[in-house]
Amino acid sequence: MPRRFGKAMMIMFSFGAGTHSDQAVSVASKSFTNGLSGIWYQWLWLPVTPFYWLIAPVFRRFRAITTADVFQARFNPSVAMLYALVGTLSLMVTTGVMLKGSSEVISASTQGLLSANLAIAIMTVIFVIYGVAGGLGAAIVTDFIQGILTIIFSFLLLPLVLNAVGGLHGIKQAILDPQMLSLVAPAEIGLFYIVVIAFNGLVGIVTQPHTMGNCAAGKTETEGRVGWMCGNIIKRICTVAWCLTGVAAIVYFAGKDVEPDKVFGAVAGDFLPKILPGILGIFLAAVLASVMSSCDAFMLSSSALVTENVYKFFVRDRAQKHYILVGRIISVLVVAGGVAFAYGLPNVVEGLEIFWRITPMMGIVFWLGLFWRRTTVLGAWAAALTGFAVLWLTTQSFFISFVAGCPTAQSLRCIMQKPSGPEIYLPWQMVFYLTAGTLAGILVSLLTKPVAAEKLDNFYALIRTPIAPGEKVPAPCTLPPDAVIPEKRVIFPNTSLEIMVPSLTSILGFLAGWAAVAVIISAVYLITTL
Repeated sequence: MPRRFGKAMMIMFSFGAGTHSDQAVSVASKSFTNGLSGIWYQWLWLPVTPFYWLIAPVFRRFRAITTADVFQARFNPSVAMLYALVGTLSLMVTTGVMLKGSSEVISASTQGLLSANLAIAIMTVIFVIYGVAGGLGAAIVTDFIQGILTIIFSFLLLPLVLNAVGGLHGIKQAILDPQMLSLVAPAEIGLFYIVVIAFNGLVGIVTQPHTMGNCAAGKTETEGRVGWMCGNIIKRICTVAWCLTGVAAIVYFAGKDVEPDKVFGAVAGDFLPKILPGILGIFLAAVLASVMSSCDAFMLSSSALVTENVYKFFVRDRAQKHYILVGRIISVLVVAGGVAFAYGLPNVVEGLEIFWRITPMMGIVFWLGLFWRRTTVLGAWAAALTGFAVLWLTTQSFFISFVAGCPTAQSLRCIMQKPSGPEIYLPWQMVFYLTAGTLAGILVSLLTKPVAAEKLDNFYALIRTPIAPGEKVPAPCTLPPDAVIPEKRVIFPNTSLEIMVPSLTSILGFLAGWAAVAVIISAVYLITTL
């Protein structure tokens, strides 16, 4: 992995790699149905963003190529395999959500001239060819370009649709339900909902496969910190434009039958051609660039994860051509899975919620292994598998009926009535699987053989040792021969907890991140209430 990017490139790389057209679709869609509180379908990461300042240097100090390397260094190859499979599943789901969301934008903006299903097929062919021809290097450059275009188009559409509905004053006159104009709407997206999905996001963000690149591609730890936190703050600002576009569309499309997933594309199709001939084509090119830069990276990342961490473990000492062929076959299978998921997905919002539920399972393992020396290999497996088992359990009708019959179910709002029937309220579902996974990991770790002390000492030495200028490491998750390992400074000495004492830089950057979060939320609150 190249580690040569400066702050500006890292900011745009983090923004572009983490920003896709399906996100604008999901926020506009949820805002169209739920009002301003729909912004939390991307703003769930807003309270997580200050933590990026603390997480980025840890990932850089791992000196790893992929996150699977980290799990192998902390546990053993079997846990790295588990991560590779779960990570590939999450990439497959993400690919499907991106294809679904982008296809709805293309279909709506062209007024149905290109159907969503045909758009999925065309985009798949494009990003597969692009990925084979350009590789990850091309994806990074495309991320930079499409990141700039995303910012432009996010804010270009908003004043046009606001002007058409009489601005915020016109929206407030037309929308009479106060919950539709509140950032916190207890009917569905209340404070409990926001806190839980944000915590769920914090647990899972560390094991999203692209996180390693966002943190570790910079020249130093500072580049990773500035790039990841600032790039995502820009994204949170763009989310405001997507949300307000969706809310304005409630008034603009009043009386018309518009599918929520098509709102963002329909607004683009109505207004962009009036500005300048050809600008709609540039908008669609930005959508395609988003798909190409992200989906081909997902395809290649999942191929590398499975080939390096699963297949090579069972089939060793083969020629490099053999592994390249296997990687290509895996790429095809991952793409096929993503496309099948896109075609079977009823809407983008549901796909996004599925993604939220998958990513924390290995996140539980990561955080236990990072902060608690006693976490064992079997404890790691127990945490992840229990999390998935409880997730499945909470979707079963007998369990839903059992929860609904509990005396406190109504007062705690454990059940949501949906058109398809009763469901466990999403934040409670997250509480169930996060709690069960964590407790299972702790209990099994206490009952099973600890990881070798030497292996643990090497792992935690990585985290304590800052990156030196021009540093070169012999292999992933190893220190240079001349590295000077700092003295161990933890908050709870003489225990098995490995929570480091933060540096002044870490504290100040973390507080600055929270200040940015407060400013963004306050600004949106003032804009929407004045």
